[in-house]
Amino acid sequence: MRGWSWLMLVGWLSAVFAPPAFADPLLIEDFTMQPESRWRFFADAVMGGVSTGQMRFETEEGHSHARLTGIVSTANNGGFIQIRRDLETAPPSEATGLRLVVRGNDTRYFVHLRTSGTLLPWQYYQAGFEVTQDWTEVRLAFDSFAPSGGLVRAELRPETITSVGIVAFGRDHEADVSVRALGYY
Repeated sequence: MRGWSWLMLVGWLSAVFAPPAFADPLLIEDFTMQPESRWRFFADAVMGGVSTGQMRFETEEGHSHARLTGIVSTANNGGFIQIRRDLETAPPSEATGLRLVVRGNDTRYFVHLRTSGTLLPWQYYQAGFEVTQDWTEVRLAFDSFAPSGGLVRAELRPETITSVGIVAFGRDHEADVSVRALGYY
């Protein structure tokens, strides 16, 4: 009996204290458990551009989030800053799109998905979304993602997704976008 009670206690503690990312198979990220180990910042400077920015992880009113800020410049053939996370597994087969909880400076941002077929740095699938200064849920259907060019399959195959990026892209502007949750729906 004593061994059984111990196993029940361990099971209960595991269920109560399990990080949300493991509790919900549709959740990719909620930024609570060391997100700095999963997310990377990129700018067009790696290709000669002059855009600048940074990624920070913040907590506000008990909610953690990632914040991407900076200046996007199209000078010198540039034009982007982004935060990106590699994905360990493909989306569940029942998933039909991405769900984000975001806010920002009342402008347009993008999600870039890379797949096993996007080998070059400028290859991705892209969908745009608008942010306001209030936290808002955004849903982007997988079939709304467009390829970045002719060397990429015309349609995104969700089972091949390998990374997701939040991107300020394509025009001169000041970027300020925060993401509190990222998952599938």
